[in-house]
Order: sequence, then structure tokens, then C-alpha cells
Amino acid sequence: MRPLSVLLISDDRPGHYHLSEGVVAAISRLRPMTVSRLPVQRRGWVPTRTLAQLLGAGVPAGTMLRAGYGIDPKTLPDADLIVSAGGETLVPNAAIARLKNVTNIFCGSLRRLPPEAFSLVVSSYAKHADIPRHIVALKPSGFDPGKLRKGRTAGRFGEPTPPRLAGALIGGNSGLFRYQQSDWRDLLQFLEASFAAHGTRWLVSTSRRSPDGVANDLAALTRQQDSPIAEFIDYRTVGAGTLTRVFEQAEVILCTEDSSTMISEAVCACLPVVGVAPRHHSFEDRERGYRDYMRDNGWSRSLLLAELTPERFTAELARIRPLQENHLDRLAGRLRERLPQLFT
Repeated sequence: MRPLSVLLISDDRPGHYHLSEGVVAAISRLRPMTVSRLPVQRRGWVPTRTLAQLLGAGVPAGTMLRAGYGIDPKTLPDADLIVSAGGETLVPNAAIARLKNVTNIFCGSLRRLPPEAFSLVVSSYAKHADIPRHIVALKPSGFDPGKLRKGRTAGRFGEPTPPRLAGALIGGNSGLFRYQQSDWRDLLQFLEASFAAHGTRWLVSTSRRSPDGVANDLAALTRQQDSPIAEFIDYRTVGAGTLTRVFEQAEVILCTEDSSTMISEAVCACLPVVGVAPRHHSFEDRERGYRDYMRDNGWSRSLLLAELTPERFTAELARIRPLQENHLDRLAGRLRERLPQLFT
């Protein structure tokens, strides 16, 4: 099979282009490909809604690319497939697909353009399941759980079999999430209580949003004799890219719910995931829908930090049925089903 030529359109936001990379990684499980990247930046004098309206009204795609993004259509590489994510890529994705008459995939929620402008839309929100040309899936990610070290313990955990080594992924204030000192105190007390009750030790990783005070308290707890923390991965010193290090060793994951990405990648690692939230928090409707989607599939559970005890934690773990297949293969199968032309 000849390599598929893929054009990945990027707005230079990691939270967006990582979704596109996940779609590309899934397709690469089934056929070889070459990937070109096209960074796009909308010219500030024209809003996206106007560009979308003009494209929908039949203004030539080449004109839209030149006027809205400074892209000369003659410089575009050949492509069999276009993939993008993020609202700023909607119009160039649809315009280039129209110009070249090729298959195009968008990751996310459509705004201002109809589903018919895309061959397929990959959404993570259950409410989109019945919209034409949509599929609902875990947030696409290039993370491949098949590359995790085979030595980690897999299985079901609960009250009779509490985990020996667990991962804790710690975020911080974000969007509608606001942590108080009492929330962080509940978390630290739980780490100590779970060790005392069940002998569970913890691989703890902070993120760029984690407060310095919390990171300092975790570091101090790590230094204590007979500490519940087996390893503390401090974002301030090691930076990003540490989740795989936790996934390789942990049997289960505890994750603060301010980050969909952390919870989603832990689910994709085929691990049981318990999400915890502060007293003061709320979800946007679409994010609540994504949490419900993971919970309804049995992959994760959630509770308040104020409710977190060793007994409650193991009770929630007992209700989880972790994802059993590689999420990349799962997505690849859905893509092949809906876009068979890409795989022939």
C-alpha cells in the first residue's frame, strides 16, 4: 500500500495539534503515511465567523486562504487527507479540502460550518453522537499504551486487593476549578491514610498548574521516614512529559479532575482511574459530557476530595472496568469503518 499523504493543519496550540497527531497515529496503525505540517494564523482584521460565512456562501477557497490566512494555494503540498483541531483551523481545513477535493477530518466541536464541510468530525462529547458525519471517541492522543513496560501489574483492584503502587496526577486551578487549602490537605491526608490502611505507595506527579505550596508539602512528605510517596516527580524541576513514567509503574491512577487530558490519557493507558475534584468546581456542559462518557463506559469514577478515604477509593476502584484495547486501534477501526477510502 502506498504511503498516504497527510496534511496536518496546526494553530500552534499543543492542546489542539496533539488531537490531530492522535488521529494520524491511529491511521498509521493501518497504513503507511507521510505527514506535512501547515501552521496557520488568521489575519486579525477578519473574524473567523466572517470567513466561515463567506466560505459557506461559495466564495472561492483559494480567495479565502489568501485573504484570511495569507496562504498561497500554489504552495500547498499534495495531500490525500487533511487533519486539524481547534476553531482557528476550521476554515483552512474546509477550504483546502474543497480546493484539492480530498478527505478531511476535524477534531472537536463544529462552529459556524456545517458537518457537510468535513468528511468526518471526531468528537469526545456524547451529545454529538447523532450528528451527521460525527463519531464519538476518547480524545485522540499519540500516546501508545503498547509501548509501556510489560512488567507493570494489571488486573482488578478493590477492597480485597488494594493497589500496591498507585499514581497521583496533580493539577491545580483551571477554568471553573478552584482549590482551597482544605482540598490539598484532604489529598495529603489521604495519601498517608491509604498507606497506613492498605500499604499503598504513591508515584506523585505535579503539573504546571500545581501551586508551589502543594509541591513543597509533597516534597516534604517524600522526605519523611516511611513515606507513602515512593517517588515525587516535581514539574518545577523536570518539566512536562512525565506521565508515561507514572503509567509504566502504577497499577491505578488518582487524578485531579481539572485536566481532561490527564484523565483521558490515564484511561488510554488501560488503567483504572479515579478523578477527584475540589469543593468549589463546576464543569462546562461539554466537559461534563466527556466525564460522563468515560464513566458510563466503566473506565473511570469520580468523587470530591472531601469524600476521599482509603475505603471509598477502593470501593470506586472495584466499580471500574479499565479499557482493554489499545485506544489507537479502537479509533483506527472507527475511522476505517467511516472512511474506507483511506484504507484501500
